[in-house]
Amino acid sequence: MKDNSMLAERLLSLIERIEPLIPQTASAVDFEAYSAFRWMPDQKWHPAHLIPIQQFAAVWFTELIGVDEKIATLRQNTEQFLHQLPANNVLLTGSRGTGKSSLIKATLTEFAKDGLKMVEIDRDALTDLNQLISLLSQAPYQFIIFCDDLSFESDDSSYKSLKALLDGSLMNPPDNILFYATSNRRHLLPEYMSDNQNAKMDGKGEIHLGEAIEEKISLSERFGIWLTFYSFSQKEYLDVIQNWIAILDSTIEFTQEIEQEALQFALLRGSRSGRVAMQFAKSCVGAHQLKNLNKE
Repeated sequence: MKDNSMLAERLLSLIERIEPLIPQTASAVDFEAYSAFRWMPDQKWHPAHLIPIQQFAAVWFTELIGVDEKIATLRQNTEQFLHQLPANNVLLTGSRGTGKSSLIKATLTEFAKDGLKMVEIDRDALTDLNQLISLLSQAPYQFIIFCDDLSFESDDSSYKSLKALLDGSLMNPPDNILFYATSNRRHLLPEYMSDNQNAKMDGKGEIHLGEAIEEKISLSERFGIWLTFYSFSQKEYLDVIQNWIAILDSTIEFTQEIEQEALQFALLRGSRSGRVAMQFAKSCVGAHQLKNLNKE
């Protein structure tokens, strides 16, 4: 009996060691219960799969200042998509921290109640796009695939698969999928002065771009809508801070002292952006509320 007991313990120990090494199959995705998902690429013993995001980062259009035209454009395009009307893939480009990602998050927050689903995919996992699209195309929902900070290096050929999927291959993209991306690069690829060396001018003065430039432009042209974000002016920066302070704590008055602190905060960070504005607002409101707690 003692020998049997020892053997059973050794077998259980062996099973516990082997079990994590057994390839697992991806579990079924409950698209009905969730609005946001993240694509997890292949790992050593785990196939690529979708995981639901229990609570996605909610941002409201009303929280975004100075981008009303961009909101209107993105909202209309998304509404067309949800009504199964023709709609475009969208590329949001420009300076860091100016609200590109927030605008995408606000789109999901606004339209999740209408059945919109969003899948976040990392730039490094774009080689899985065929697999992801095959999965999503079989589901009876409208999906936006979202890639944040999309860019490619000059020696990276993976962008060609994205080109084909957006437009330009024999495969017709599914009607229930759009691709929204943000990038600090307008054409998604690094641009060099040497790219212009092959540009030509004909006898009539018409410029013909070199192949390197044509290749880079052709990728971004596959997005039907471009939304470009610029660095904030001082007034825009202060307006965004005032708006965030009002959202976080409407009892706090936006004084000249707070304004000066906000400008110093931006100077130390070397940037006037929506991200920096939100960070200052949180710091300001938190310090104010802590001060009130200590008084009690």
